[in-house]
Amino acid sequence: MGKFETLDYAVDPDGVGIITLDRPEALNSFNPSMVAEFGQLWARIRLEDEVRALVLQANGERAFCTGVDVKQWRENSDNPWYQDDPGVHLSPKQNRVWKPLICAVQGMAAGGAFYWLNEADLIVAAEDATFFDPHVSYGMTAALEPIGLTRLIPLREAIRIALMGIDERVSAATAQRIGLVSEVVPAAELRARAHELAARIAAKPPAAVQGTVRAIWESLDVGRKTALERGLAYTQLGNPIGMEEVDRENFERPPSVTR
Repeated sequence: MGKFETLDYAVDPDGVGIITLDRPEALNSFNPSMVAEFGQLWARIRLEDEVRALVLQANGERAFCTGVDVKQWRENSDNPWYQDDPGVHLSPKQNRVWKPLICAVQGMAAGGAFYWLNEADLIVAAEDATFFDPHVSYGMTAALEPIGLTRLIPLREAIRIALMGIDERVSAATAQRIGLVSEVVPAAELRARAHELAARIAAKPPAAVQGTVRAIWESLDVGRKTALERGLAYTQLGNPIGMEEVDRENFERPPSVTR
């Protein structure tokens, strides 16, 4: 459905939008073109009602993404106070995309890859996946990536990833243990498993799914009392729409599995 310079995008019959990072020769690092294309893609996906869940995957075996392409990157302003964070364009939640995102991670996921990982709803990792943040090793402050991580995993785990830099890589098994990764599978099963989960979610009423995603993520920015008050408002707004989307006469309960 859409061929870009740095990524592929297609929507399958299950209502799953599949985004594929396509710079394997550069370890799927993002350059200015990819940043711009993601800004366009998120704006498009928000308006595509047929898209009810998303999978983000990457071509090549060595890396999911290794962050910014330092060979092609140039700040948009020489004045540091007017430089933009690439995450403004790369990150789904910053672009108000409330359709669930599942990241399928193989190989290295480093640095700026956390723009996506920190805003993914589920992460499925191949057994060979590793996670690390190289910024401090190269004399750069690690801020945006670990700040996002602290909302998802224990504080000291996020700090350790930031401070160890390239000296330590978090394995897929450890990433699952600390809560970064939802599931670990053999590399050959990675894409199929991510798609299976996305398709199960996409089969549910979109208003209920997207309202749930929005309510949970927006709760992270406020205190508990305010979050609960907003949550009630979301149910009052979304439940009538979502319940109308359920075909009660032909409703079939899907087989349940134990995780």
